[in-house]
Amino acid sequence: MIFRRKAKNEDPETTETDAVVEETAEPRAEGPFDSSEVDPSVLEAEDRIDLGALVITGMPGMELRLQVDEQTGQVQAILLVLEDSALELRAFAAPKKTGIWSEVRREIAAEASRMGGTATETEGTFGTELVLVVPVEDPDGQIFSQTSRVVGVDGPRWLLRATVLGRAAVEPDAAAPMEETLRNVIVVRGAEPMAVRESLPLQLPPGAQPAPDEEA
Repeated sequence: MIFRRKAKNEDPETTETDAVVEETAEPRAEGPFDSSEVDPSVLEAEDRIDLGALVITGMPGMELRLQVDEQTGQVQAILLVLEDSALELRAFAAPKKTGIWSEVRREIAAEASRMGGTATETEGTFGTELVLVVPVEDPDGQIFSQTSRVVGVDGPRWLLRATVLGRAAVEPDAAAPMEETLRNVIVVRGAEPMAVRESLPLQLPPGAQPAPDEEA
């Protein structure tokens, strides 16, 4: 078991003013995890990739791509590609007391409708998620429907949003590796104050440089 509860006196973020706030619920038994729920040695394991706010574990044959803003050089999202499926990961700051996935989920559904698509709530492995079907234009100008699954996981002061793309969005067998990868994610929220919904800072792995195809 790679996670553990921290005692109250171990929590560096607890102060007298927030001592009355309810403790976070039991750690997600099968992940994804908060960094406070794992042994520090897990974060430094050889099979882990440190991307700042997210520490991930890849799978054989899986390709890591980073969406990097050309102007700022900031990593905006992580994309993990396996054959004809992909998993996009983004993390955001959230309040201490309540999660924000239910609210964000409604906004994503509204945006899909605005684009002329559909958004259907369903109960998945990680709780309530969205299945989106939206029109997309290819380079030749042809319009086709793209299906994706949007999964949200509320954690201690963070929201992890995962979008499953490609074959994994429609076929359970292809989705299994993506779901396992999501379960192995560790979120490093940090103690600094952040605005709700502010993106948690991601970074390139040590020594890595963005290739042109990785820039967004």
